[in-house]
Amino acid sequence: MNLKNLLRKKPLEAYHEDIKTSQLTRTLGKWELTAIGVGAVIGGGIFVLTGVAANQYAGPALALSFVLAGAGCLFAAFCYAEFASILPVSGSAYSYSYGTIGEFFAWFIGWNLILEYMMGATTVAVSWSKYFIKLLHLSGIHNTPPWLINDPVTAKEEALRLGIDPPVFSINLPAALIVWVVTYILVRGIKESARTNNIIVSIKVAAVLFVIIAGVAYINPANWQPFIPERIVDTSGTGHYGIYGVVTAAGLVFFAFIGFDAVSTQSQESLNPVKDIPFAIIASLVICTILYILVSLTLTGMASYTELDPGAPVASAFSAVGLHWASLLITIAAVIGLISVMLVMLLSQTRIFLNMAKDGLLPPKIFATIHPRYRTPWKSTILLGFISSFIAAFTPIEKATKMTSIGTLFAFSMICIAVLVLRKNQPTLHRPFKVKNLPLIAGLGFAFNLLLMFSLDSSTWLRLIVWSVAGILIYFLYGVKNSGLNKIE
Repeated sequence: MNLKNLLRKKPLEAYHEDIKTSQLTRTLGKWELTAIGVGAVIGGGIFVLTGVAANQYAGPALALSFVLAGAGCLFAAFCYAEFASILPVSGSAYSYSYGTIGEFFAWFIGWNLILEYMMGATTVAVSWSKYFIKLLHLSGIHNTPPWLINDPVTAKEEALRLGIDPPVFSINLPAALIVWVVTYILVRGIKESARTNNIIVSIKVAAVLFVIIAGVAYINPANWQPFIPERIVDTSGTGHYGIYGVVTAAGLVFFAFIGFDAVSTQSQESLNPVKDIPFAIIASLVICTILYILVSLTLTGMASYTELDPGAPVASAFSAVGLHWASLLITIAAVIGLISVMLVMLLSQTRIFLNMAKDGLLPPKIFATIHPRYRTPWKSTILLGFISSFIAAFTPIEKATKMTSIGTLFAFSMICIAVLVLRKNQPTLHRPFKVKNLPLIAGLGFAFNLLLMFSLDSSTWLRLIVWSVAGILIYFLYGVKNSGLNKIE
């Protein structure tokens, strides 16, 4: 094999041909795209991870952690926006890298985007299951068999905690079933998916605003003292609080921002992608960052950070001030709202698969087949639903969360480099959206995301390496031989 093929780039003319021949229907306006971004971002991160981050690492300074994580994402968002205006095609960072850095790097990024979208949807499915069970408990239903609502690892840990024998078989059935509900919606069509998402996003944003508005009257400024707790180190050597704790918490709550880039995967279903995609990417991220900061200040003001429940921080904050009825409303909103996160993530993954298959790097009969009636990539959607539901049924949420984060951080870092390469190699290319001071913005984006990658533990890095090696093998065994660029050369 000629090693130069690894660096061959997809011609920009080929992207324009893809746009002309796309079988996808253009139905999404800028506010529908923004709703898709908000729907992907606001989810398990704000409803779950805020408790762990405040309780164990940042304290009241959780708001600063959201600022740091949001800043890193914002730098990457500007890079995504410039690319999206140049190449208004679905495929996100994969498509952008194919036209700038080269085929091998594009494949590598696309392969790791699976960690963001598929594993992200899996993580949210498990989180949805936890909120669904909580809703059953709040409704007076307490006799759910433990082996039906937990993965094997979690079931064993729970049995040890209770001092009972672990079950012979265990499955998180609610997590698996909700994935199939979302898969059905996606197979039916993008317009139906967008309408469903808009309704759910409205409910979810209303719940977040409710937390802020209803909780502000119960804020006790004393709970914010000290704002950055003094750093302590436990017996295992793990650091908590202080500036280091704020940075560590930023790496943790980064998961709460995952999904804004999903907007870029909808370019070929956008009415005016050149203008609307950059707008929706930045708008959705800014909206969510502001909401996250306000929610974190509200929660840590309502209750001491030491009293927030790591599993249900929002509900525990309201319970701490006697508003038990609010816990039920918030749980209902979470059960409904997390569906939209799964919907957008699985939707985005199928569009990336579609582009990789059209380029010949994946089997087109599976990943590029469009349903004759619904005009959706139905085969890949069903396959993705099967894999995601299986993982959700048998994988602990902690492992899925970390794999999602490191895959996303890698993609964000690479897109910051790719936009610089394109600016240098093709300076005269028409850029409807052009980032000012790009070297600074892209450099900061790369540095921020790399810093957060190194905040993750060594076992997560090991899994990333194993996953990456598997992807490289698939590329050399299938992608190189079947690449569409073989026909051009």
